[in-house]
Amino acid sequence: MGRPLYDNAGFLEAARLLASEGGPAAVTVDSVANRLRAPKGSFYHRFASRDVLLGQLWLKLVLGFQVGFVAAIQAGDGLAAALHLPRWAREHLEDARLLSLYSRHDFVQGGDWPDELKKGVREQAERLEQCVARFSREAFGRASTPQILRSRFVLLEVPVAAVKGHLARREAPPPLVDELITRTYRAIVDKCE
Repeated sequence: MGRPLYDNAGFLEAARLLASEGGPAAVTVDSVANRLRAPKGSFYHRFASRDVLLGQLWLKLVLGFQVGFVAAIQAGDGLAAALHLPRWAREHLEDARLLSLYSRHDFVQGGDWPDELKKGVREQAERLEQCVARFSREAFGRASTPQILRSRFVLLEVPVAAVKGHLARREAPPPLVDELITRTYRAIVDKCE
């Protein structure tokens, strides 16, 4: 019988589970290796450091969320984009908890990120800002500072505030959350049209 094979996906999933249980601080090289019953050398064969593993995990979570958000913006449906977080959270409760309760800086607190990871973080941030600017132009006629602030509020800040308490309690956001986000969206967007 040969030695078990450990791949990047296995290490990322172990890190995700550990972070779900105890936050990003619970993810150490030892805890991940122990979770997989893998030698520490296998970890370092794939990841230069704990920060690199957690950076990749954070980016994977963000990109998983962004798929539906970006699709809604590209379809010209700002309300669907605003409602994406609670809907995604119901299907991906632990991933939504990690993104809502912890920031990128909670995942990676130091060290030098590899260029590929820096590029991925930069690209996802740019994609998000492009979506906000596009929505701002479509909903408010321009993408100047006041319109961008309104757009960020209605698309991102309201949904995060609406789900955060539920996610902290490890409960799926109830349907009422969608109603509250919709009412807030309509009050802000419809008033400005």
